[in-house]
Amino acid sequence: MASVQEQTVATLEGLTPGVWNVDPAHSEVGFVVRHLMVSKVKGRFGGVSGTINVAPDVLQSSVQASVDVTSIDTRDERRDAHLRSADFFEAEKFPTITFTSTGIRTSGDGYLLDGDLTIKGVTRPVTFDLEFNGAATNPMTQGQTAGFSAETEISRKDFGLEWNVALETGGVMVGDKVTIQLEIEAAKAA
Repeated sequence: MASVQEQTVATLEGLTPGVWNVDPAHSEVGFVVRHLMVSKVKGRFGGVSGTINVAPDVLQSSVQASVDVTSIDTRDERRDAHLRSADFFEAEKFPTITFTSTGIRTSGDGYLLDGDLTIKGVTRPVTFDLEFNGAATNPMTQGQTAGFSAETEISRKDFGLEWNVALETGGVMVGDKVTIQLEIEAAKAA
């Protein structure tokens, strides 16, 4: 029977050691939050950047990423402006959201990516459910490309995002729980 490390390396075939840069044109940081207690609103951040330092033992790899808060897009400019305001992200004072990994663990067929998420100057530990989608040679650049999906849920209040309005029917306008969804494509640095 193979060791966990051998199984992990086999699972991540094509993800070779080195620095991999997040490709912002093929990556997305999205979120979902309950609205008016009856529906869910989705949004995304367009300005994502980061690096993945893949170690020979992939469980020793690390991730650093940032998101431009001003790039928020919920398909409603008035709402986006409100989200950039002091009621929510206070984008002028806190223009980026950052993530720095603290560890990677196996979990069933996937992985758990632990790290420190900083929003609006508040840093909290989070754990993403991480899936490695594979690696391939990009025919446009002839370089190595890898894909990842990840998801976590946070309490927005934990990060100082407390604005809300009470509803006459009970509940609040914006839910506290926010699901963060990542679709990341990274290219190996030359």
